Amino acid sequence: MSQIQAKPHYEILDGLRGVAALMVIVYHVFECFDASPVPHGYLAVDFFFVLSGFVIGYAYDSRWAQGLTVGGFFKRRLIRLHPMVLVGAVLGAITFLLQGSVKWDGTPVSVEWVMLALLLAMFMLPAFPGTSVDVRGNNEMFSLNGPSWSLFFEYIGNIFYALLLRKLPTKILTAIALVTGLVLLKVTVTCGYLGVGWSISDNGFWYGLVRMLFPYTMGMLIARTFRPLKARHTFWWCGLVVILVGITPTLGGEDATWVNGLYDGLCVLILFPALVWLGASEMHAAPSTSGLCKFLGDLSYPLYAIHYPFMYLFYYRIGFDGNLVPISVLHEVWPWAVALVVGCPLLAWFFLRYYDQPVRKWLSRK
Repeated sequence: MSQIQAKPHYEILDGLRGVAALMVIVYHVFECFDASPVPHGYLAVDFFFVLSGFVIGYAYDSRWAQGLTVGGFFKRRLIRLHPMVLVGAVLGAITFLLQGSVKWDGTPVSVEWVMLALLLAMFMLPAFPGTSVDVRGNNEMFSLNGPSWSLFFEYIGNIFYALLLRKLPTKILTAIALVTGLVLLKVTVTCGYLGVGWSISDNGFWYGLVRMLFPYTMGMLIARTFRPLKARHTFWWCGLVVILVGITPTLGGEDATWVNGLYDGLCVLILFPALVWLGASEMHAAPSTSGLCKFLGDLSYPLYAIHYPFMYLFYYRIGFDGNLVPISVLHEVWPWAVALVVGCPLLAWFFLRYYDQPVRKWLSRK
């Protein structure tokens, strides 16, 4: 493993990943209120999947001939991803106990079940809905840190890549992207939106699998066929497009939800791959932008991995009735919302600097 040198990073893509992570934070802060500033913020996850597929293909496709083994690949991915998975799970348990160890409907949960949920989360094992280990009672795969569902599918994507996808000819990989893209479009039009996959119930596992497979495969396909375009200032233009995708209002209304689903599908099928291609065309950012891109890229994963447990505290402060309708209105809790938007990136930086980077370096040496 030590003989396989790391490849240069695409600085623009690192920066865009950070922009998308910040959009996720804002989306989660306001998702329980009627007037969210980023109604389509959940699509940032699909953008992450395209980025992940591209980065995996770019970073590892040529390394198998250099002696990289499947076991070595899995070690590298675990070192990259799992330290923050553990932190997110522990923070989830702590915040759940702090808010009284009760489900959304006020039912108390014993510490023993919280510890079992923590153990499952640390080993990236999803909880079945309706069981006692579903401690929040919201049918989530990972009750203590909801966004871990996408990391769960990221792990599955890594396994698919190492065991199968990397070996396939480009034509077969293209066919898989086309088929999974059509299935994804059907899911989005049927459901009316793409904010699915976080629960095992109601076909959630299969929705999440489809939601990962197309963008992940498409990202790998881009890595194989990539030819840079002539482009400048792509971080600012592509970052602006990512933000515009998030702030676009929900389309179609209750009588035509398929319109919103079509919008989501086209963003993932066409727009996000185009943004990755364009962002990769300018590998090195301008000197004035390079530092920002690196900072955002470094911060993006820790921020995504640790922010949601604090959303649970925020939701507890808001309060919900029996139908999960918020009791407090936004103007009553806005200081808490601002504290989350500001505080979560600061805490993510702390974990990046004093935990994630040192632990990954230590594990890599071992």
